[in-house]
Amino acid sequence: MKYSASSLRLLIALANGETIADSRLKGDLFNRLKEEKLLVAMTRGSRKSWRVQDATALMSYLNSVYGIRNPEELLRLAESGDTSRAEQVHTIGDSKFKSTRSFKGFMVSCYQPIEVTLNSKPFTLHPQEGTFTFIYDFDGFAIPEDVMVVGIENPENFRWISRQKVFFKENLSSSSPLLFVSRYPQTQHGDLIRWLKAIPNRYVHFGDLDLAGIRIYLTEYFCHLGERSSFLIPSDFDQRIASGSPDRYNDQLQFASTPLTDTRLQPLINSIHRHHRGYDQEGFIP
Repeated sequence: MKYSASSLRLLIALANGETIADSRLKGDLFNRLKEEKLLVAMTRGSRKSWRVQDATALMSYLNSVYGIRNPEELLRLAESGDTSRAEQVHTIGDSKFKSTRSFKGFMVSCYQPIEVTLNSKPFTLHPQEGTFTFIYDFDGFAIPEDVMVVGIENPENFRWISRQKVFFKENLSSSSPLLFVSRYPQTQHGDLIRWLKAIPNRYVHFGDLDLAGIRIYLTEYFCHLGERSSFLIPSDFDQRIASGSPDRYNDQLQFASTPLTDTRLQPLINSIHRHHRGYDQEGFIP
C-alpha cells in the first residue's frame, strides 16, 4: 500500500508532538487513528485540532496494522520518486507489505466456567479474576454452540466483567453462557474476526454508545457476520446518552456518514443525534 507524501508528513508531525488542524487529517488512515483514540481532540472555539496522546503507542499501531515502521524513510522515497519494490520492502518489512507478528490469537474471559476444546483436547475455561486466557491456536479453539460470544471494546470493561454481571443479565435476552472476547490488542483483531466467521455462535458487540462505536461494529463485525451479530443496546440507552459527553459527539461527527447496514441501530443513532452526546462504555462498570 502506498502512502502520499502529505499523509506521511502529517504522521511524522503527529509523532513529534505537533498539533494538527482537523481539516488536514482526512481519509481512512486518520479516521482510524481517531477511532482508536490514538489522537486526542483539542477544541478552541469553533476550531478543532488533534494531537497524539502516546507517540510510542502510535508508532506501534502503525507498524502492526499498516506496516509503517519508518515513516521518515517512506517520505524520502515518496519525495524522490524512487519507489521501487525492493526499497519499499526494505523500508516496510516484507514483500507483501505486512508486518511480522510475534503472537497471533486473542484474549478471552468468562465469569462462569465453560467447557471448551483446544486442538481437540477438552478443558475448562475459567480465568482467575484479574487474569485472561490468551488463545494462540485459535483455529483449533471450539466452544459449545449455545455459548454467546460478547465482544468488548474497552479494556477496563473487559477487566471488570464480573462487576457488570447484573447488567449483562438484564440486557442480554438469553440464558446462554457468555464468552467475552477482547478487541484489543488491535494487532490481533483480524484473528478474532477469522475465528468468529468460522463458528456458528451468536456474537454481541458491547461498545461505546457513540458514532465511533457504531462504526466499529458495522465496519469490523456486522459486515462479516451479518444477522448473527448484534450491537448491545441497553434498555436505558436514552437516559445514558442524555448524560453523556457533547465533546465526544462533536469529535465524532465525521462518522455520521457511515452507511447504516444494520437498521436495528436506528433508535440508538436517533438518540445520539437528538441529545448531541455520546456515552462511554466505562459508565457501565458499577
